[in-house]
Amino acid sequence: SSDLSVQMRGGCFSLLRSRNFSSRPRLMASPESHGTFLTVPERPDLPGKEKQTLQYWRDIDAFRESVRQSQGRPVYNFYDGPPFATGMPHYGHILAGTIKDCVVRHAYQRGYHIDAKFGWDCHGVPIEGIIDKEKNITGKADVMNWGLDNYNEACRGVVLKYEKEWYSTTERFGRWIDMENNWKTMDLNYMESVWWVFKQLWDKNMVYRAHRVIGYSTALSTPLSNFEVAQNYKEVSDPSIIMQFKRSDRENSYIWVWTTTPWSVPSNVAACVNPDATYVSVRRKADGHEFLCGEDRFMWVCSMLKKNPEKDFELIEKLKGKDLEGIPYTPPFSYFKHMAREGKWWRVVCDGYVTSGSGTQIVHQAPAYGEDDMRVCKKFGIIDKDGTGMPDALDGQGCYTKDVPDFQGVNCKEADKGLIAKMKESGVMAYAGSEVHNYPHCWRSDTPLIYRAIPAWFIKVEDIREKLIAANSETYWVPDFVKEKRFKNWLSEARDWCVSRSRYWGCPLPLWVSADFEEVVCVGSVEELEKLSGRKLTDIHRHFIDDIQIPSRTGKGMLKRVEEVFDCWFESGSMPYAAKHYPFENKEEWKKGFPAHFIGEGLDQTRGWFYSLTVIGTILFGQSPFRNLICNGLVLAADGKKMSKRFKNYPDPLLMFETYGADAVRMYMCNSPVVRAEPLRFTEAGVKDVVKDVFLPLYNVYRFLVQESFRYESNGAKFQPDLENVKASTNVMDKWINASVQGLIQFVREEMDAYRLYTVVPKLVNFLEDLTNWYVRLNRDRMRGSNGQDEAFTALSALYFVLLNTLVCLAPVTPFITEHIYQNLARALPDGHSMKAKSIHFLMIPEPDASVIDEKTLEAVRRMQTVVELGRTCRERRKVGLKMPLKSMTIINPNQDFNADVKMLQKYIEEELNVMEVIFKADAEISLTGTLNFKALGKRLGKDMKAVMEATKSLSQEELVKFEASGKITVLGHDLEGDDLQLSRKLKGLEDPNLDVNGDNETQLILDFTEDEDLKLMKISRDIVNKVQMMRKETKLHPDDPVDMWAEVLPAKKSAGLLQKALAGKRDYINKLLRRDLWDASQLQGHEVVVNREAFNLDDELAVTITVKSPFFNEKAMKDLTKGDAAAEAVCRQYLQTYDLRGIVELCNRGSVKVNCNGSSFELKYKEHFVLGPAEAPWLQK
Repeated sequence: SSDLSVQMRGGCFSLLRSRNFSSRPRLMASPESHGTFLTVPERPDLPGKEKQTLQYWRDIDAFRESVRQSQGRPVYNFYDGPPFATGMPHYGHILAGTIKDCVVRHAYQRGYHIDAKFGWDCHGVPIEGIIDKEKNITGKADVMNWGLDNYNEACRGVVLKYEKEWYSTTERFGRWIDMENNWKTMDLNYMESVWWVFKQLWDKNMVYRAHRVIGYSTALSTPLSNFEVAQNYKEVSDPSIIMQFKRSDRENSYIWVWTTTPWSVPSNVAACVNPDATYVSVRRKADGHEFLCGEDRFMWVCSMLKKNPEKDFELIEKLKGKDLEGIPYTPPFSYFKHMAREGKWWRVVCDGYVTSGSGTQIVHQAPAYGEDDMRVCKKFGIIDKDGTGMPDALDGQGCYTKDVPDFQGVNCKEADKGLIAKMKESGVMAYAGSEVHNYPHCWRSDTPLIYRAIPAWFIKVEDIREKLIAANSETYWVPDFVKEKRFKNWLSEARDWCVSRSRYWGCPLPLWVSADFEEVVCVGSVEELEKLSGRKLTDIHRHFIDDIQIPSRTGKGMLKRVEEVFDCWFESGSMPYAAKHYPFENKEEWKKGFPAHFIGEGLDQTRGWFYSLTVIGTILFGQSPFRNLICNGLVLAADGKKMSKRFKNYPDPLLMFETYGADAVRMYMCNSPVVRAEPLRFTEAGVKDVVKDVFLPLYNVYRFLVQESFRYESNGAKFQPDLENVKASTNVMDKWINASVQGLIQFVREEMDAYRLYTVVPKLVNFLEDLTNWYVRLNRDRMRGSNGQDEAFTALSALYFVLLNTLVCLAPVTPFITEHIYQNLARALPDGHSMKAKSIHFLMIPEPDASVIDEKTLEAVRRMQTVVELGRTCRERRKVGLKMPLKSMTIINPNQDFNADVKMLQKYIEEELNVMEVIFKADAEISLTGTLNFKALGKRLGKDMKAVMEATKSLSQEELVKFEASGKITVLGHDLEGDDLQLSRKLKGLEDPNLDVNGDNETQLILDFTEDEDLKLMKISRDIVNKVQMMRKETKLHPDDPVDMWAEVLPAKKSAGLLQKALAGKRDYINKLLRRDLWDASQLQGHEVVVNREAFNLDDELAVTITVKSPFFNEKAMKDLTKGDAAAEAVCRQYLQTYDLRGIVELCNRGSVKVNCNGSSFELKYKEHFVLGPAEAPWLQK
């Protein structure tokens, strides 16, 4: 092995990091530190670095430290929608958590103290379902037999089943939120505040009890609110049947009645028609039987019955619906005959809700299962106003009771087939088919809902619709259309809210009632209930308070608590108050933070949490409890379907973190349509692309800065970036990137303040593109010292501060990679610097420096970029790569300012497009040609299309110029606008096939692709450089490694000799591109240690050898010194070769070394007899 510890720079030597060779001589990895910065490995392990960052945050207690540091600042209040901990967090949680984390981190950067505490949704069906499954509980009887106390305590025991997993996942994807001092909806303090909220509503006369038809989950045995019903519609196939009810006032006469709910027919009490619609009475010719049906639906009925309306029936008469009122009929089932009201039941009734849109226009009425049915039956006295006398065949689980003995214990939806069969048997069924329609399903159990009449407690929402809309108008939503359309429309049609649930594990309704419900006491606090009951309470779940009775104040005996618990949405909607135990504690703190600055959840919460927050806040305080809201879309599987554990149609989130890092997942989601409330089809490839297209270029820029700082410091100076030096720079690219980053800071501040993540992340990504592919690319040589050390320092300082500011802007979105890079970059900042802190997440986002935002410079570079992009397109079209130099490029633009800007940056254009000459022209003769957009105009123009096309060909240049300016033109009476007519440009007099043109509305480029031998040699020279650079990379060489490179040509049998000509004639060009010398291999002296040797086929074979930098001898001077004594010369050479590089450096610094051989002494002088490597040999430079 050899100790490669030194390298020569202009005759002076400086220490390098030590490297060792393996059995095949190859340079290995370096130690951690080499100057101001720690060294940066070539390939980053992003997930591994994220884990190191997590540990660092734990070590410094980063989140709590950020909270401590921000004490005393204005408070930024944020409400976190509570999840259940009964399942693992999924992408929906990670997305919402990421968006919230981005917003809150930015708020911290803007000088706020963050009040962000995690919360848990602890009550309701998700919890009960776990216990029901474990204990095989199927209904209320099972719960009561086991004991409500046992049941509820079992529920409490599984509430936080996956709490640890939530903690670890939340930490792993980088979210900073207080999860230890969390709030839970099952805590006594929280529940007491929920009671207080309800008491306020009660005192405002906003609560009532009613027997109403509402959505009902048979799986959960509880009613649902209207917004819960609206959350889960599915397309299903349901029965569509036509029944023939036999009239009891007329022989062989029937009424065709339609329904899609056969299960409700046992409870039929009437048939409803529209009083103003026309109905027909027809006679079936085959048997003389008569039938009643809506005139508009008769054809449909015939088609269902497979009958010909003219051949099989004859018209008896037409009647208005009101003429049918009171017609009696025989009921389809007689289960409820004992309840029938004489002269009221089983008759035709009238109401305007019946339409001609479906069925027979005669609708079966079962008041227990339809809102309109109940209203109509009350109107006609079939049932009482309070619902008395209403036949209800179902129990709490939706199964038939003993009232329907043929189907007792059968779930109503499962009884359809049996009921249809029974009606066929009795002759009631005329037709049994099916129809596909959207039908509501339980959002918790995913089972079909039914509508049924049930006593429940409601909040008056319909009375305050205008107030809700007014409160909503004062809020700010991203995106706005969700607020103005989806949510506003929902509010304008808001129905009274059913807040009671017939369940067990939940916050109990604090209502104690008399047997007749005429006396009701609403309790608003634990203290109040303790006074009323004389009992000390430490818990107010049902099993602790259901037995409490309160003496009546009106002589009605003892008041008992109603059995219901609150709708979980009422609990979560009370979160702004209950999480702080308001008003029992934290009154002043709460007032300062209300309404919250920000909330954010998914689109599905417009009819859930957003709604419940708005309703409660508006009733209590006349305003929404939040100011700003981000509504995200849904995360779907790659195929557009819902993510499903069962089908495993999505990659595991933790696997994505382990493979690509949490930052990649965060940025992928934040740079997608999902932050605009649109769906995201999640793909692993999308996450991988973020790493490839964003993080690796960012990392490579960071690594490049560190490496070039080492190069700069190898000359003895310490790299201490100087911002004032950057501001004073006259280099256009320095001014451009500095102005760009200040513009970025201004943009990020403004857009994040406006909660528009969907504009911020793309802007950050685009800026990174400018930084990596423009600034660094065009200034690489300058940073490497090609223009001197001062220029290198200025460029490196510019890159440093741009990168530092970019990291701060990126930090809220990608907290890990920004922290990792920042920790190294901060080493260059002096103590006390405003941007030096223990964590990048403790920093404030800088104020943008308007003084450096130079629009003229920004415009100049934009123009240069435009020219380069146009030129690249020309090359791509010709399929000529950038390695092939082009003879010339002509830029045609009449704008003198444009040309001046481009001339100022001409050298960059020449380098980027590899052109030998750039020619400027103010004008050229250009002709415009118009082409019609057939796809857009085909249908519109129809038969005139051909004539308009011919007329377009005859349009004058003047007319086309006017169209380009105005965007409008009329051809043969047809108005054409925008893309209807597409313009193309052609330069006149451009017949040379080697010339290619490209342009836009302002600029035209002409590239000359004519080839000659010199250009070919330059192209081959670039191929040589490419192969050498690839070889260096594969050998894992660093730019400053002390090696020499040698090349020789091994001619092929049929050689054109171009490779040899390039090596001989373009040696300086090759060395310039390589930024180091490539020596003729014939000059190798045989003693060098070979690091690598490879051969490449470039028509001829190119052999490249890389050797460790070693003594290089002056052949003639050595022979003169030893007077031709070959043995003595060999001894002298071998003696110097026994030194390692450090020793050689010391010899060189001494200037000479004496070697004794066979009694003779030879003095070998540095730069006369030997040097360290051929680059320092003056005899080669002569």
